[in-house]
Amino acid sequence: MLVNLGLSHRDETVYRAMLAHPALGVRQLAEYLEMPQEEVRSALDVLADLALIRANADGFRTIRPQAGLMSLLAQAEADIAARQRQLEATRAAVASIAEVYEDRVDREVAVHLEGVDAVRDRLAELARTARRECLSFTTGAAQAPDTLAGEKPLNELAIERGVQIRNMYQDSFRNDPATLAHARRMAELGSRSRTVPTLPMRLVVVDRETALVPADPADSRAGALEVRNLALVASLVALFEQVWASGTPFGEAPARDVNGLVPLERDLLKLLASGHTDESAARKLSMSVRSVQRMMTGLTERLDTASRFQAGVEATRRGWV
Repeated sequence: MLVNLGLSHRDETVYRAMLAHPALGVRQLAEYLEMPQEEVRSALDVLADLALIRANADGFRTIRPQAGLMSLLAQAEADIAARQRQLEATRAAVASIAEVYEDRVDREVAVHLEGVDAVRDRLAELARTARRECLSFTTGAAQAPDTLAGEKPLNELAIERGVQIRNMYQDSFRNDPATLAHARRMAELGSRSRTVPTLPMRLVVVDRETALVPADPADSRAGALEVRNLALVASLVALFEQVWASGTPFGEAPARDVNGLVPLERDLLKLLASGHTDESAARKLSMSVRSVQRMMTGLTERLDTASRFQAGVEATRRGWV
């Protein structure tokens, strides 16, 4: 019942036992709960970190639940409110981008770079002329090793000039050895990389003055639009910053939420609940269909359900989606 406050079933069981029997020590608690002493000690560590108990000369004593639990509840509510504000800011950025794209753009606002080669040439030129900062979203399948190798010297030269580089990848890229090696190498040079389950589109922003976005998100061969309109570029930067704030740095495992879900699992549940098939969910997450099915099997087992439909109902009931 207290999982939303950061307590597992084990932690809550030990906490309730301490409230009911404050005189019990670790050994007595273990005997009373028929639980190994190591488990009790681990639970006590969690309770102490959450300021629900406090060490004293006799061992531990509980803090008044009205104070300890209400403090945790207030923090959980504050976290939810902060996340809601982030989502509202992201919604505003997306709405701004969508509004601009609904209007016909002329060549003063955006230049069409036709074809993959034209895009690569322009990216190389921007890498050579960047002065302060380069931001990017990398979506779709993991980049080929030769593409990463071609970018390496340009990125190194930019970093030597003091250009700050931040890259956003999808979580599925963590399974690609070439991307991992590239991210580690770039981190050694001073760039930073993070991952999220899904990204809205490919994006490159240089010096907050020039941005490249797909001319057709469904067809990479269509090339890109080079955007120089400062209002539109500012909206794209705002979108990048919102996604960056929610990302997990390369080298760290994605954090699990109070339900034990990593971001990729949450996004998969949302996609399937929205009616996506395994195939379309796999495309969104840049994963193989087999990986999606394997992850969904694990979620079904954790929810103790027999089908994907039942899993969706149970996940909704539990507040997972």
